[in-house]
Amino acid sequence: MLTVKEAATIAVEYFAHLFEGKDLGPVLLEEAEMTEDEQYWLITLSHDTPTRPIASIVSPPPRSYKTFKIDASTEAVVSMKIRQLQ
Repeated sequence: MLTVKEAATIAVEYFAHLFEGKDLGPVLLEEAEMTEDEQYWLITLSHDTPTRPIASIVSPPPRSYKTFKIDASTEAVVSMKIRQLQ
């Protein structure tokens, strides 16, 4: 079975492949959770939200969050969703 560290690595590599060439600042691991049925890992990553250059001088860019659903047995990324903070 896939470990949390392996699932996080898969999510980061998937993110890097999808957004190759985009300057989204550092990608950070924010959350890791296994579903109750232990079939999937839910890995949330954050990155800088693109802003106008002048805005980044005044304050750091806001963060955006994406949650990756990874099959714990096949290691396949099943979905990527925008994670809204409440």
